[in-house]
Amino acid sequence: MMSIDSFASNGLDLLRRMRRNRSTPAVRALVRETRLGRADLIQPLFVQAGDGVPEPVESMPGVMRHTVKSLVEESRRLADLGIAAIALFPCIEQSRKDPLGSYATDSGNVLYAAIREVKAAVPFLTLIADVALDPYTSHGHDGLPDDRGGVENDATVEALCRLALAQAEAGADIVAPSDMMDGRVRAIRMSLDAEGRTQTSILAYAAKYASAYYGPFRDAVKSGVVSAPLDKRGYQMDPANVREALHEVMLDEEEGADMVMVKPAGPYLDVIRAVRESTLLPLAAYQVSGEYAQIHAASRLGWLDYAATRDESLLAIKRAGADMILTYFAGEVAASLP
Repeated sequence: MMSIDSFASNGLDLLRRMRRNRSTPAVRALVRETRLGRADLIQPLFVQAGDGVPEPVESMPGVMRHTVKSLVEESRRLADLGIAAIALFPCIEQSRKDPLGSYATDSGNVLYAAIREVKAAVPFLTLIADVALDPYTSHGHDGLPDDRGGVENDATVEALCRLALAQAEAGADIVAPSDMMDGRVRAIRMSLDAEGRTQTSILAYAAKYASAYYGPFRDAVKSGVVSAPLDKRGYQMDPANVREALHEVMLDEEEGADMVMVKPAGPYLDVIRAVRESTLLPLAAYQVSGEYAQIHAASRLGWLDYAATRDESLLAIKRAGADMILTYFAGEVAASLP
């Protein structure tokens, strides 16, 4: 047995010392396997009608419901920071909502004005439009009601096609169906192509889970202001399932999706990895409102280092296999990068 004196003088007989590759910041940078850059980040933004000042979203510190004017200003700022894409979500007045989401394709919908103004002001900024009815329905669901208290699939898909086409005509570069209705990607692709919109891309929310992490988002777009709690488990995915996600991705790929998404991101890193290994399509992940809010809340209580936790959460999503990340941190992270 080696004596303490002998050990101290000779050390361990190791050929491979892993700590050598961690010895200095420069060495660590040279061997780093995953890097997060501005091009990986997509900023979600909210817009509402009116000419006043932007309205803070109470449950999402630093996030605003923009007017069209302030949205344009924010889009310019993000583009100057190196952000290449934004995802746009409308907040619609309660008086405009009905069970069928009829206002979704109304020419007065603030979404279309916002798309046109942003594209005119920052034409090189890629604009992603959310294809879903929940901002427009009085019940808060992503589709049209059936006679059993659920959501009618095929009629909803028809409405989504009209919405996606209107968004493309307004100038959206990418339409992103987030509803989880069966067959909607193929139907939207055919509708766009029939109207000559062959260059409009589809980013499919392929694996969108019925998650508890969406609460602050529903606050932001005011889609949760209904008489009963929202239960979307009849169309969004069971958080227990992974193989089902791969099936959804396969179907969306076959139906013509140009990109696919996993939502939420942080609690579903295993799903991101499994999807990454099952498709060659570009993969997005959405770090949702609840993920954002919990980092803010813990840091405000002094329990977590805000910037370090924020950056680590995004790095983990990229490491799991996401090519692009929708995150409310996008602008501030872009500003912090060298």
